[in-house]
Formats: sequence, C-alpha cells, structure tokens
Amino acid sequence: MNARHADRASDGLRPARRAGDGIAESTRREREAVTAPEEDAAGEGSRLMDEVVRRENLVAAYTRVVRNGGAAGVDGMGVEALAGHLRAHGSRIREALLSGQYQPQPVRRVEIAKPGGRGVRQLGIPTVVDRLIQQALRQVLTPVFDPTFSEASYGFRPGRSAQQAVIRAREMVAAGYTWVVDLDLEKFFDRVNHDVLMSRVARWVKDRRVLRVIRSYLQSGIMEGGVVSVRREGTPQGGPLSPLLSNILLDDLDKELERRGHCFVRYADDCNVYVRSQAAGERVMDSLERFLEQRLRLRVNREKSAVARPWERKFLGYSVTSQAEPKLKVAPESVKRLREKLKRVFRLGRGNTLPRTIAALTPLIRGWVAYFRWVEVERDFVRLDSWLRHRLRVLLWRHWRNPATRVQELRKRGLSRRLAEQYADNGRGPWWNAGARHMNLAVPTRMLRQLGLVSFVQEHRRLAGCS
Repeated sequence: MNARHADRASDGLRPARRAGDGIAESTRREREAVTAPEEDAAGEGSRLMDEVVRRENLVAAYTRVVRNGGAAGVDGMGVEALAGHLRAHGSRIREALLSGQYQPQPVRRVEIAKPGGRGVRQLGIPTVVDRLIQQALRQVLTPVFDPTFSEASYGFRPGRSAQQAVIRAREMVAAGYTWVVDLDLEKFFDRVNHDVLMSRVARWVKDRRVLRVIRSYLQSGIMEGGVVSVRREGTPQGGPLSPLLSNILLDDLDKELERRGHCFVRYADDCNVYVRSQAAGERVMDSLERFLEQRLRLRVNREKSAVARPWERKFLGYSVTSQAEPKLKVAPESVKRLREKLKRVFRLGRGNTLPRTIAALTPLIRGWVAYFRWVEVERDFVRLDSWLRHRLRVLLWRHWRNPATRVQELRKRGLSRRLAEQYADNGRGPWWNAGARHMNLAVPTRMLRQLGLVSFVQEHRRLAGCS
C-alpha cells in the first residue's frame, strides 16, 4: 500500500468540512460533543486522544495494518476493504473516539496449535477497524510508557529483539549465575485482571477517553459459533495493543526484581532470573510466586516453571552449553519443531518435482537460520544439512517408483549398469537407499545445491559475517 493510498484512506477520518471556509454541521456536533471530555483531559494534563486521531498517526497506523494483513474479524471485512470503509464512516469513528463513546466490536476467537502438540493457543482477532485504532493507540502510548520500562525487558519494544535478550542471558551465565529461575505464567493473556492493568495504565495516562477505549477493548466480547460471550478478565492475543499492555502490567515484576537486585531477562511473559545457587533459586521462585499472585493476580505454572541449570532449559528457542565459557546453541525443542515443519513440506512434495520442493523449503530455512543467527555452536546446523539431503534423496527414490525407472535414473547419473541393476531392486526401503552409497553418488550435494538447496551451515556463516 503506497503513501498516496494511505493518505486517501485516512481522509475519511478527518473532520468533515464544506467547500470554502465553512464548517459542516457534523463537525460542529463533534466539537460540541467532545468539549467536556477534552476539558476534563486537558485539566488533568493530557490530550492523548487528540494525538491518536491526528492524521499523520492514522496514516501510519493504516499503512501498518494493511501491510500486516491478517484474517478478517467478526464483520468479515478484510484489509483490502478498509480504505473504502474509512472514506464512508471515518468521520463517525473519529467523532466517537473524541467524544469517548467509541465501542469496539467483539473479537473473533480462533485456535492455533501450540508447537509440539502441547494443546492450543486461543487468539482473539479484532476487526480491521479495531486493529487500526489499536495500532494508532499503540503508536501514541509507546513513547509514553517505553522510557519507563526496565532495561531487562526486551519484548515488543522499539530497537529491542529476542536475540538481544538471549545474548544478555548468556552474559549472566558467563558471569557465574549458573542457576536460572525459569518462570512460566499460567495462561497469562487469559488471566490478566482488568482493574489491576488499568490502574497501571492510569499512572501515566490521564486522558479519560483513552482510558475508556482501552478498557472497552479489554471488555469487548468474544464471538464463537455466532454467540458473543462477555470477557471479565484477560487481554486477547491478536490485537496490536496486547503486547504493550502486557509490558505495562509486567513492568511491576521488573521493578520488583530490580529493587531486590536480581539479574534477570524478560521477553513478554517469558522471564528468567539468574542466581548463583539452587537454594537461592528456590527462595526466589517462592517469593515471586507470592508477589505475582498478591500484587498482579497472576499465577505461576509450577509444572512448566523450574529452578535448573541454564543449559537444561530453553529461552526463546535458544539454550547454552555447559562449558566454562557458555556458548549459544539451538534448543533441542527448536530443532524438533523445525523438523516437523519441514516434514510437512516433504509430505506435500511427494507429488512435486524436486526443484519445487526445494523452493518450498528455502523460505523456511532462511527464516529459521535468520532467527538463530547468533548461535555459536554449529553442530545442529551440520546435522540438519545432512538430514535435509537425506530426506530429499528419499523423495527422489520414491519418485522412481519401479526398478526399471531406478536403473534408468541411476545410470543417467553416472552409475554403471551392473551397480544400477544391483541397487534398483535390493528389497530395502527408501530411507536406507537414500543413505546408501549409490544415492550419494547419483545425487551428490553439489547437484542439490545447483537445484537451489540452501545450506543451514553456509546460510548461518553468511548471516554471522554480516552481524
């Protein structure tokens, strides 16, 4: 979506005006409706809603929402229809926001499978109009709250990343903090107490219209199967505002950890506290469990939380070695999860050519390696390269369905007639043949690279060289 289109779409959110210098009746009504709330907000030293509906802010929010795409909400409207909707209804939406009367639509509940078959995660998909408003709110509120957040908080903040959090965690282990209190909050996004959260927001936001619309988003219903249910706690994952609200709430945890002098790293609701002994870790776990329940009304999931060695746990997909100088490595669960994704591509590849399968694998490989570019132990990359080549040779062997075709294909790739006939009908399965000498000779690594196969090791080295 180009800037001109975004500007045209945002025109619907400007105050309506007549030709010439006159102001339309809708604008006078709007001005009269918002006078009292604006005076209250100004009296408390804030006019944040005016910043939210400012044209430049809405253009930026519109551009972001359209670029992100995503599924439609309960109204069935996709991002491609947002521009036309704003031109027709933008003034009414803006008036409702400025007067403090805006009411969001319910979110659409969807379920996505958690990695490794560990149940499902519930998402709440807002309508595209509500995503636009939430994004506009987030853009205005982030400069208000972000400077107040802890240096140890890395999740969903400008200029910060998961990789930075992981590197900081490794530094703490290297400094001798060789025990970790790995906190897992039980159903965090489903358990957020609205009053507790809003009290934290109100510490810095004095504009009652902004507070009102944030609470309305927290309390907007959830539609499932055509039935809307009321939400009395929780903040649904899926909207642009949820990450900022989670940081606002959990900042109390950060400040408490800082007050106690602990070394810790937090990324959204993943929090690791690093200590020097198991006994210290157990004390920290118990005290933090009490703090979270009493102060923030949140529960620690004891089954998933642990006091353990850092190399026995994963943090944001990474882990560390147990050497005197710990190095970053890929957590075993992350490798397993990637293999499951790649296997799905291979299952689809049974009806595709080898080049098409490789083309489907390429974005997965590049994206995964880009995330793990800070890994310092290449062993997993080497193993993944070997496993991937093996799977591709399995795919080819299955494509050569009968012995006659296998003889023809093996001879075409340089094997003698005797060897080709010997191996074509050996009674072994595809996995054994894919790892045997004849397939390594017939389908060498060089040939797979020529077809476009990306190497985990080489891609990692390329990205590491750019870091």
